[in-house]
Amino acid sequence: MKPDKIRELLDERWPEFPVAATQQLSRAGLEDRILTAAVRTGLVIRLRRGAYVRSAYWHGLKPWVRDGLLVHAHHLSTGGASRYSHVSAARLHECQVWGAGPRVHVTTGYANSRKSAGEDVRTHRARLGSTDLTSFLTSDGREILATSLARTVLDCARTLPLEQAAVIGDHALRKGADLPSLRRLLDEGPEKRGSRRARLLLDSLDGRSESAGETRTRLLLHSLGRRNFTPQVEILTSAGLFRADFADPGSKIIIEFDGAGKYTDYRSTDEVLLAERRRETALIEEGWSVLRLVWTHLDRPAELNRRIQAMAERSRRRSA
Repeated sequence: MKPDKIRELLDERWPEFPVAATQQLSRAGLEDRILTAAVRTGLVIRLRRGAYVRSAYWHGLKPWVRDGLLVHAHHLSTGGASRYSHVSAARLHECQVWGAGPRVHVTTGYANSRKSAGEDVRTHRARLGSTDLTSFLTSDGREILATSLARTVLDCARTLPLEQAAVIGDHALRKGADLPSLRRLLDEGPEKRGSRRARLLLDSLDGRSESAGETRTRLLLHSLGRRNFTPQVEILTSAGLFRADFADPGSKIIIEFDGAGKYTDYRSTDEVLLAERRRETALIEEGWSVLRLVWTHLDRPAELNRRIQAMAERSRRRSA
């Protein structure tokens, strides 16, 4: 079968949801012969046994969106009995996840079957009570079982490096989790392994951070001993009220994390640049200095510390 004919059939018959199971594709008229040819020609990707996605769609996604779809692929290919946990549950809760890898995480109290396990799956053994679980309904009517938001935060705290767990935990606070409940669940729950790491994580969370970059920036500033920078500070200027990612009123230094898409998701680049220029000019007129960070700066803490110190010294000289 020629690629053009296969593409035509895929356009006509592919279900409305992006990741589809073999049975769903067969019901839509894409039987094994067509599906095998589509995979062979590169028009369809087999994510795992029994779960497929169109290549053009897959390659147009951000890596973290792909990682979330791998959870759905696992669910389709294993019959839906798994209880997703840790990073996979965080993705189902639509929490931001940074640097945690594409593996699918499930929690079970028994040995996983070969069908649900594999190199792309990490199995955790633990008891899950009814309050530890929640479920999600997909657009194609599937029910996905996962750990609750609070249990997910604590599981990630026990197993992930602090930065990665904090990105998830900060976002969970913005989605309705609260620290007193998290602490109570940690203290009263039967799971004791990793409790010290979980307490350190809870002590470091701050729901005011609005992105993975802001979470990492806050943790880095704290590690440098610079706890005088407060997240989401509102500053009144002649051009209006502006909110800084981090600000230290004492030194009048603002730190902004400029992640990709932060300003340009909803406006054109020209509009954004003009608005930012006006904003920064107004802040400078009020005596503020602005330090803009990107991802690579977070990997060079000594250099960042020197830049902040130099800005603080210039600020002191101006005010002397």
